[in-house]
Amino acid sequence: MSQANNTLLQMKYARIIIGLSKRLGISSRRALALFYESNTYQYLRQKIGDLHCMSDNYLIDELIIEYTGKQGS
Repeated sequence: MSQANNTLLQMKYARIIIGLSKRLGISSRRALALFYESNTYQYLRQKIGDLHCMSDNYLIDELIIEYTGKQGS
């Protein structure tokens, strides 16, 4: 992956973390932990499917679904 692509992906991660924090009303530190502990992040990092092409809001929704599903387990 080129440095430019890597930088763009890191910026996307930052937007997702900030959005997750706002949507759930949690600290950015907690949102960061949820993001990096998620399956969604693993799929993004491994470029499984085209998740990295999805909108930030779509990915935030996916993270919230994943997070609430883990809470119910």
